[in-house]
Amino acid sequence: MIVVQKIFKLNKKGSSLKAFANVVLDDKLLLKGVKVVEGKDGLFVAMPQQKGKDDKWYEAVTFLTEEGKEALQEAVLKAYKK
Repeated sequence: MIVVQKIFKLNKKGSSLKAFANVVLDDKLLLKGVKVVEGKDGLFVAMPQQKGKDDKWYEAVTFLTEEGKEALQEAVLKAYKK
């Protein structure tokens, strides 16, 4: 079960970053820093990232199944659009 605990909407003109979300997964894990981003094909959800020693950004959380990723995206975008 995926529950969006909180949405932090941003109002920066010209920014593709639209919001951050805190998400609870199966009442066992709190995932902070999930991003809502406006891309060229519309809104999408991006996982939290951390900067590596090579100055590149890497996902800090990765879904093991496409179904899990899609369920998270659907829940976060639904909460964002409310």
